[in-house]
Amino acid sequence: MFISFEGIDGVGKSTQLESLQEFLISRGHRVLRTLEPGGTELGQEIRHLLLHRKGDVAPRAEALLYAADRAHHVATKIRPALERGEIVLTDRYFDSSVAYQGAARDLDVNQVRDISLWAVDNLVPDLTILLDLPAQDAIQRRSRTGTEPDRLEREKVEFFERARGMYLELAKEQRFLVIDANQSVDQIQAAIRNRLVELGIS
Repeated sequence: MFISFEGIDGVGKSTQLESLQEFLISRGHRVLRTLEPGGTELGQEIRHLLLHRKGDVAPRAEALLYAADRAHHVATKIRPALERGEIVLTDRYFDSSVAYQGAARDLDVNQVRDISLWAVDNLVPDLTILLDLPAQDAIQRRSRTGTEPDRLEREKVEFFERARGMYLELAKEQRFLVIDANQSVDQIQAAIRNRLVELGIS
């Protein structure tokens, strides 16, 4: 099974990914946990260009760099793991590009989605978990971590509100589970595990 975690920065994806990984391993499942951008050696270089390089990146160039990272990620890491029968958990996938590079950057969301689907040869997650939080709340959470924000995290609140709006639009698809990220860590994890039971994983 292929499971992606989505949401604007600061909603708690990393915490929930770690908890779910530990739970699945404890139940005897083989699990690959990865992330985008940066899930491969090449991806780490692309991640640096996208998030830590000084100066602007043109919106279309940004979208194509994310698609390039994703194409290599799927071909060399995600598909092989799925073929080995592992459960793949990824922190972000192509819905992030539709929300961030499409809606938030004001590019054509359908074009961004099409580029991403072409890059991954139409590999779509079995389940996408959207942790939802108002943009201002997510920004306040991030500010409490004390870490230096990357290039995207320095965007204004309106940028993240556009991304959030797109996520909620995408979440009308059946593969999504939308969870209020204002709930406790344990409540969120319980909702995720309940959905996995419904999908036949326990």
